Amino acid sequence: LSPPLTVVTILSRSHADRNVYPSAGVLFVHVLEREYFKGEFPPYPKSGDASNDPITFNTNLKGYPDRPGWLRYIQRTPHSDGVLYGSPTAEHIGKPTVIEITAYNRRTFETARHNLIINIMATEEFPLPYQAEFYIKNMNVEEMLASEVLGDFLGAVKNVWQPERLNAINITSALDRGGRVPLPINNLKEGVYVMVGADVPFSSCLREVESPHNQLRCSQEMEPVISCDKKFRAQFHIDWCKISLVDINKVVPVYITRPEPGTGILPEFGEYKPPSESLKSRDYFSDFLITLAVPSAVALVLFFILGYVMCCRREGVIQLVHHSSIQKSTKELRNMSKNREISWPLSTLPVFNPVSGEVVPPIHPDSYETTSMPLMQTQVNGIPEERKVAEALNL
Repeated sequence: LSPPLTVVTILSRSHADRNVYPSAGVLFVHVLEREYFKGEFPPYPKSGDASNDPITFNTNLKGYPDRPGWLRYIQRTPHSDGVLYGSPTAEHIGKPTVIEITAYNRRTFETARHNLIINIMATEEFPLPYQAEFYIKNMNVEEMLASEVLGDFLGAVKNVWQPERLNAINITSALDRGGRVPLPINNLKEGVYVMVGADVPFSSCLREVESPHNQLRCSQEMEPVISCDKKFRAQFHIDWCKISLVDINKVVPVYITRPEPGTGILPEFGEYKPPSESLKSRDYFSDFLITLAVPSAVALVLFFILGYVMCCRREGVIQLVHHSSIQKSTKELRNMSKNREISWPLSTLPVFNPVSGEVVPPIHPDSYETTSMPLMQTQVNGIPEERKVAEALNL
């Protein structure tokens, strides 16, 4: 079995560029070891604790803010190694790709930079005609990228497939396919998709998932019955309902006609070229005048005009005097309302007694609290007495 992947580790402590030579269509893995970059930072104050320095990495294509589309990067924690991985395509053959690797020491806030030059080589059998993608539920992507784990998986696939040539093509985390982050219980994993390619048709064991019986079980969310599952079950828990078998010789290319893009739309081919560094500097003083100075000056002029009209013009002085007189009158009325006497009842006319025919003047004793006096006190108190006199005369 030929080496299915390329693993490159950094062993030199110099800042010289590293050259790697992956093959198109074959999984490429590059490990960023923390041990190498520790030598670029000052030692930890306590002896024996140098391994506790948290180190994170930033990777990008030289001159660009991100990596190429085919290259991914993962680092689970600042105390673990970082991994660059991906599957280069044929369009990148012969084009050196320079990746800038920057290490950050989170304790001292120092950085160290290293360049990785990826020279993608062509292969005689690219692409492999038969490709199978497996979904492994009990693995994370960084665990699957380990050379010994991936070698064990390829060995199990070779036992059930029996190809002459078998290569790992790509590895993708289930989170990149829309999967959910697993709960932190029962040591659940996020899952990983592993695509392998071979030069012989698929074995009968791999095609068992296409049987009507297994398709029915998959539609009912039941595990299909696969005879070769026991060869994976000891280490890899495969979801056979999600296996994908593709024969690229039988794939019919689909051509989609798209409308002609308008102005301002970047072409789909080629790489983005940022503006040159020889751009002229821009003076923002005029923008400052237009945005802040001019409105402030206009507001100040309007303020002086309003002050002149209100304080120096005859019409403005009259308005101010009129306003002052209104305030003075209002204040005087409020003071008078506080000192005025209590008003008399509304009924101030003489009271006529319909029984006796007498006209009784209203009673307004100065010593009597008129606020508690009923409005018709004379009528209420006088009429019952006259009724008693009338009743006595009738008797």
